[in-house]
Amino acid sequence: MTGHAVVEESLAWTPAGGLAPRVDSGGGRLLVADSWLVREGRVRGLERHRERFLRACGECSGPPLRRLLEFWRDATAALPRTGEWFPRVELAAGSLELRLLLRPAPPLEPDVRVWAAGQPDPRTMPRRKGPDLDALARVRRRASEEGATEAVLVAPSGAVLEAATASVLWWEGDALCLPPPRLPVLSGVTVGLIQERAHRLGVRVVHRERALSELDGREVWLVNALHGIRPVTGWAGGVIGCAPPVRAREWRPWLESLAEPLSRT
Repeated sequence: MTGHAVVEESLAWTPAGGLAPRVDSGGGRLLVADSWLVREGRVRGLERHRERFLRACGECSGPPLRRLLEFWRDATAALPRTGEWFPRVELAAGSLELRLLLRPAPPLEPDVRVWAAGQPDPRTMPRRKGPDLDALARVRRRASEEGATEAVLVAPSGAVLEAATASVLWWEGDALCLPPPRLPVLSGVTVGLIQERAHRLGVRVVHRERALSELDGREVWLVNALHGIRPVTGWAGGVIGCAPPVRAREWRPWLESLAEPLSRT
């Protein structure tokens, strides 16, 4: 695989041979997955993605840590240093095969339109990325039919959890808000970076349970490793209003500035 390729490629890893194109290109359920944006050889928070992936593999009795570290080294070395990419590391169910999916990045979005109807959470393992990717893709397809890019998952109580592919943050006055950690939400790398900056700046960070309707008139962000911070600038199919993305205009450039060059080794 070279940095000049422009098509998706799935690579399987073995201790003896490293990464090589997969003979069986079929899908299959994933136990663990993690992904991030690579732009001209620079990545934001790569070590945090590494730790999350290693931890998740350990939680589901994946390969030994030594093998995981070897795979990560080889996967990092294989990432293109030019262009925009959205690679994904994977641990397959059953075979416990380690894979690297090299994908060109989709167009990056500065803002997002969200379906205003909260969706019941379809995930079976909400705190681990991978097992529920297909179910979340179906949620997004349904949102697209409603004229939106994303949909917000809600708990049985109606409390906001997260979006299908992003964490949800919002502002109440000068407080940066997010769902309580006791709720079934994924530990987001980008959310962690934002929280740390908020603490450094003295911005109050609070955990609150809110129904989707209670986000009416607030500045709401969807954040993930691909798009960074996307302020919600429209709600499809509802009467929820949006506040101007005043804070996002400051925080987006800061977040983008965190990208660091990939190691050459």
